[in-house]
Amino acid sequence: MEYENKILNLFKNGYLTTKNVNYNNIPRFYLTKLIKENKIERVSRGVYIKKNDLIDEFVILQSKSKNAIYSNTTALYLHGFSNRIPIIYDITVNSGYNGSLQKEKKVNLFYTKRELLELGVTNYKLDSGNIIRVYDLDKTICDIIKNKKKIDAEIFNKAIREYFYSKNKNTLKLYEYAKKMNIYNKVRDTFEVLG
Repeated sequence: MEYENKILNLFKNGYLTTKNVNYNNIPRFYLTKLIKENKIERVSRGVYIKKNDLIDEFVILQSKSKNAIYSNTTALYLHGFSNRIPIIYDITVNSGYNGSLQKEKKVNLFYTKRELLELGVTNYKLDSGNIIRVYDLDKTICDIIKNKKKIDAEIFNKAIREYFYSKNKNTLKLYEYAKKMNIYNKVRDTFEVLG
């Protein structure tokens, strides 16, 4: 009973990982035991919630890869630049990624060079208290300009207009990202139309 209680006390913001159980030197057998006793359930490989707790899709999907970063229209939604709640989640991973997110029907994967993956990454606190990794607003704008053909035109135009008039924009950072991503002219041309 002692190990079971230890496991139940390890839950953080409603989630527990096998990694955390291993770190605390608790035999994995007790995870299986708690599942059989209907006290916890496995929601993804190595990720558990207490029985009857709500699943946060953002946390579950990101737990599948340490390199997964929310981007494009999903990042726009998180930054308040789109009111469309994601049904399909835009996630960016490094080129050459080969993992379980590729099999997810509710994930739209974008690929980037390994050296650009961390460019503009920020931690985002969800209402649940969980932290996910998402691109900051300026990097997100660069991403949607780069991927314009894959982005819904209405969402794209609204986001560009809102960013242009936003107090939260950092045009210095925007153009710095654009240079590193090799899309400086595309970004400049997009905003010259509004200027």
